[in-house]
Amino acid sequence: MKQAGNRFTTLLEQHKGILYKVAAAYCREAEDRHDLMQEIVLQLWRSFPRYDEQWRFSTWMYRIAMNVAISHYRRTRDTVPLEGAVLELAAEPEIDDDVRVLYDLIGGLDELSRGLVILFLDGHSHDEIAAILGLTSTNVATRLNRIKQRLRNDYQEKAR
Repeated sequence: MKQAGNRFTTLLEQHKGILYKVAAAYCREAEDRHDLMQEIVLQLWRSFPRYDEQWRFSTWMYRIAMNVAISHYRRTRDTVPLEGAVLELAAEPEIDDDVRVLYDLIGGLDELSRGLVILFLDGHSHDEIAAILGLTSTNVATRLNRIKQRLRNDYQEKAR
């Protein structure tokens, strides 16, 4: 079990950027982002024994992180924090103003659209996004084109 824990910790450290990206897309407040990241890590740990190495760890992690984030987002905010942290996370990286505007615009999208954008911005192919979110590649392409147009329009409105 200790070896699995070490492996899990190493993989999590290598891919911790996924935690920050997903949490930033689904939570505006730092405390909420931290809570969501803890929740994601807990679910990743619980699911790790069933991790299938035919999948890249990042793909598997994204799939779980997105599911947890969407569930977290839909729940009410009336929760009691757990005592003690599951994982001590470093301070969030600084985000410049342009990226903050992008996150604000992404925050106005529905849960699935947010996931699509995050994965797209992270460089995943349509096929990879489809596998992570359980969609077809064609559906991913269509939705992304619509989302890009909406974000362009929203950005232009904001810039006025």
